Amino acid sequence: MSDCPHNGTPPVGGWLELAREVLDIEVEGLLAVRGQLNGGFTEALDLLSACKGRVVVTGIGKSGLVARKIAATLSSTGTPAFFLHPVEGAHGDLGMIRKEDVVLALSNSGETDELNNLLPALRALGVSVVGITSGADSTLARLSDVVIEAKVPREACPMNLAPTASTTAALAVGDALAVCLMRIKDFGTKDFKRVHPAGALGARLSQPVTALMHTQKLPVTTQTAPVSQALAALNAGGFGLVAVTDDAGRLTGVLTDGDVRRMLFHENGYNPTWPVSAFMTLEPRSASTTATAAQVLDLMEARQITVLPVLAEDGSLAGIVHLHDLLGKGHVRFAPE
Repeated sequence: MSDCPHNGTPPVGGWLELAREVLDIEVEGLLAVRGQLNGGFTEALDLLSACKGRVVVTGIGKSGLVARKIAATLSSTGTPAFFLHPVEGAHGDLGMIRKEDVVLALSNSGETDELNNLLPALRALGVSVVGITSGADSTLARLSDVVIEAKVPREACPMNLAPTASTTAALAVGDALAVCLMRIKDFGTKDFKRVHPAGALGARLSQPVTALMHTQKLPVTTQTAPVSQALAALNAGGFGLVAVTDDAGRLTGVLTDGDVRRMLFHENGYNPTWPVSAFMTLEPRSASTTATAAQVLDLMEARQITVLPVLAEDGSLAGIVHLHDLLGKGHVRFAPE
């Protein structure tokens, strides 16, 4: 039988009232920690901003989960960081640590054995340690060079046992450190996009393909034009493709580099005065002006092609889009410079 005194019954006022009470306790905790911020926070900022290596964020249990998130936030906002599990650290992962690193250690009580047992070894490597804890007189505090106190009045858990308000407070302190470091390092929008290529790419691919396609000086020829004219357009266009249209401007085919190779090695040879329609690819793949860039990219990936004509509703050629246009050539980077 459960020892919970409420036996699953909703509180007076219902579940929404209890949910609001939980949030009130979380807010209470954040306000308490806000009032505790002092010189320890600014000393921690000095250490972290001067760090020539990486910030090693560590903790175990719920504090470990918060530590992972803090490490991710720091890394994505201009402060290289990674998470170190205290147990794995004691079994060889200390080899990742360098003396120019700074350790950010999280423990609400400050008496977590797995973490505290690791700190002397970290200190022996010459790294500085910043502790985030509610225990200002705890073992973690004594083993740290700088302490940021984050003590909440109570947990939202009705038994005051499950880490709730305390983990929220630790997470918020991590966010405060990250934001201050962004300001110190003058980390701006361009820097953010550089380390979030998927975000920049996602924004680009959400646009309509008409915003990215080429519409001027397109390599186009009519289906009755001679092959020589089509080859001239192919060479001048730079797309590796010539759009072939009828007299009404509707797309009827394309002439690609591959078509040209096949034409040159045709068993009957070829005559440059013959019409391009004799060698073009009929019913080529195309995109609609109503498509998004993401939809066009999916089509290109599925068909393993790099260039597509874009057609209006009446089948007329509206533009041409290249894979580089979708990926943002020169703007979206996936590796550091």
